[in-house]
Amino acid sequence: MGTTLTGIGYYLPPKVLTNFDLEKMVDTSDDWITTRTGIKERRIADNENVTQMAYMASLEALESANIQPEDIDLIILATLTPELKFPSTACLLQAKLGAKRAYAFDISAACSGFIYGLELADAYIKSGKAKKILLVGVEKLSEIVNWQDRSTCVLFGDGAGAVIISEGDGEVLSSKMLSDGELWEILYAPKCGYINMKGKELFKLAVRSMEEVCRYVLESAGISIEDVSIMIPHQANIRIMEALAEKLGMPKEKVYSNIHKYGNTSAASIPIAMYEAYKEGKLRRGDIVMLTAMGGGLTWGAMLLRF
Repeated sequence: MGTTLTGIGYYLPPKVLTNFDLEKMVDTSDDWITTRTGIKERRIADNENVTQMAYMASLEALESANIQPEDIDLIILATLTPELKFPSTACLLQAKLGAKRAYAFDISAACSGFIYGLELADAYIKSGKAKKILLVGVEKLSEIVNWQDRSTCVLFGDGAGAVIISEGDGEVLSSKMLSDGELWEILYAPKCGYINMKGKELFKLAVRSMEEVCRYVLESAGISIEDVSIMIPHQANIRIMEALAEKLGMPKEKVYSNIHKYGNTSAASIPIAMYEAYKEGKLRRGDIVMLTAMGGGLTWGAMLLRF
């Protein structure tokens, strides 16, 4: 029994916040932001809440998979900006979709949330506990960004990505998820506060940790880096992605990036990137895909799958 992504969708708020807009808000410049991060603009959810963004992405994923909400057995929603303290945003999404047969829960693994959820979904499918799963990564990071802090406010954006995971002829070839709670102060947000980040420390840890876990899944699957069709990393910083690719020996043209358009959308970044790569013909059926991410927790991981 294999695990196949049978549907995919995304939603991005229409409001665009450019680097030139940020120049009017804080002491920064387009050149400074672009050089250090690769980001040119990001989307901001003014009128949309987290549930609405998840709903729109889910509708497209359901249509893509040619199934109805009633066909879904399980909803897993990855976010660090939930709609409410409780109930889970996944339950709110379930109600909005009318997915009456599904049970639903949130997971919180920050920027690694989507691949954590994908590993969970794979396990549910392989165990026979579910046949059709809706996995969503969604964030409204603009709510927890300090717009006076130029070191963090330039990085983050809002959006949602969703996939339908079903039994099929696809395959998760290898995956490995890790965390280290002793490093939580490197990237965190207080209960009612803004994102705090130690950028230099995080940069070094991200490159080293993702390189190690990527090498692990390659070795575990018996696959060389040359056999990987495309790598879709979490879209945090273009320099992190470039450094990771160089260390792995992955050609730049095989590393998908859309960070210039959306910035860091945390748990939403990988599914949004997968959606665009698929629509652009850079991600095709049968491709071997490597996903990797690192986020607050600290959490990190990598997955190899046959798309």
